[in-house]
Amino acid sequence: MSGSRDAILGAIRSTHLQGEYPRPAVPLFDQAAPVDLKALFQKSLERMGGKMLLPDVADPMAPVRQAIVKPGPVVSCVPEFEGDMKITPQTKPTDIAPVEYAVLRAAFGVAETGSLCFTEKQLHVNTTGFLPQHLIVLLDPAQIVYNLHNAYQRPEWLQAHYAVFQSGPSATADIEGVLVHGAQGVRSLSVLLQP
Repeated sequence: MSGSRDAILGAIRSTHLQGEYPRPAVPLFDQAAPVDLKALFQKSLERMGGKMLLPDVADPMAPVRQAIVKPGPVVSCVPEFEGDMKITPQTKPTDIAPVEYAVLRAAFGVAETGSLCFTEKQLHVNTTGFLPQHLIVLLDPAQIVYNLHNAYQRPEWLQAHYAVFQSGPSATADIEGVLVHGAQGVRSLSVLLQP
């Protein structure tokens, strides 16, 4: 198996073009963009099963604390909130499995789809976006773009080694229409708009 893997990766590496190449030009379709991207983001997020937390001017992290309603480890990848589990350089991807809540900051959001972009910079460990039962995400409202065409223009795609979009909690349904959240990922996703 290792020989096959090495042969495949070797073939990929040998044909990989080195150097900087411009990305294809993509039209933005901004003529349809609403003035209030936050309202569209919230509508799209909620359509995908996510929840928008109400801000608290007096205590910005109060909505985060209020969203943590179940016991279990809380990992925080943001300086604004302290969890009880620390991610260190020695943290393995599987170490995130017992986490009940993860508090993250998204690189940016996409209003049209209610999606959040995370890179290795926000996640610290890539499984932080998928293994916890619940995600609580801080999003700077100034970092909301209209659509995926605008998202494509963002620098994260050139600067990050890993980037992923997440839209709402994981969900699956069987042929009888029984909807199950958290079958292949997080059971809930809440967003707090915070600069």
